[in-house]
Amino acid sequence: MTQFIVRRLLQSIPTLIGASIIIFLIFALAPGDYVTRQFENPKMTPERMEQLRALYGLDKPLPERYLRWAGNMLRGEMGDSLMFKKPVISVINDFIWNSFLLGVAIMFFEWLIASIIGIYSAVRQYSVFDTIATLIIFMLYSLPSFFLGLLLLKIFAVDLRWFPVGGMITTGSNYTGWAHIMDVAKHMVLPVATLTLISVGGLSRYFRANMLEVIKQDYIRTARAKGLKERTVIFKHALRNALLPLITLFTLEIPSLFAGAMITERIYNWPGIGKVVLQAIYVRDYPLFLGYTMLITVLTILANILADVLYGIADPRVRLK
Repeated sequence: MTQFIVRRLLQSIPTLIGASIIIFLIFALAPGDYVTRQFENPKMTPERMEQLRALYGLDKPLPERYLRWAGNMLRGEMGDSLMFKKPVISVINDFIWNSFLLGVAIMFFEWLIASIIGIYSAVRQYSVFDTIATLIIFMLYSLPSFFLGLLLLKIFAVDLRWFPVGGMITTGSNYTGWAHIMDVAKHMVLPVATLTLISVGGLSRYFRANMLEVIKQDYIRTARAKGLKERTVIFKHALRNALLPLITLFTLEIPSLFAGAMITERIYNWPGIGKVVLQAIYVRDYPLFLGYTMLITVLTILANILADVLYGIADPRVRLK
């Protein structure tokens, strides 16, 4: 197992280098930069723009800029955010945990609801529940996040006033302890509901498809023929084997816990990393966007390795060499 993990980590190094080159070139070759974005300032002169470009190292050749950036990344230095005027790693640390809080809640409700719908739809295939659930799921799955987010905001925050319009805490509040937790939870309801409703569709289809494949196997028919209760057959024999292919899907969702949701966080004014990165794109704060993208890249590679390890542990037929 240890040799497998070490080998996979070594194999991921070329992938990481290639990804860093592609990511850097995409941002470096994109039209405009942070300095040209400041041209909207009437006091900005061409001479001052050249000075700023030299100050930020934007006047250097691309290979030199990449090597400098990559060298800093290897030392754990992501550079300074041009928008916040402080180290990128500090900016990410300030906002990423707010997105992580949303991500954990979304993943919990997404897997809970999807498992219930998927399992029941598979057991009651082509039933009224299966048909209605499929219709509703595909309707929600087809809705863009900005539309559903604004719709929920209009109904439950503006019209009914059940939940706050946006933010993470009530403005001007001095809540502490349990009152603070409840205040944050109340602000989380709409963004969590938006992303859960959109993402639950695809996952429930995975549950349904895997369960349908498993319950048609010979050992399931044998278990029923032995007189076992249907609940025991479904949850002890069928579900355990149906969950194996979902291990990969679960681990690959781990990076999304830290990635944030740019559009949804923007709609609900949630102070997460997604909203901040969206602002960074707008003002061409490439150090922040590059650092964020590389962080998600590293997490994705590690999640793939974790998926292989967990799959090998869960299924003895898979040997890790």
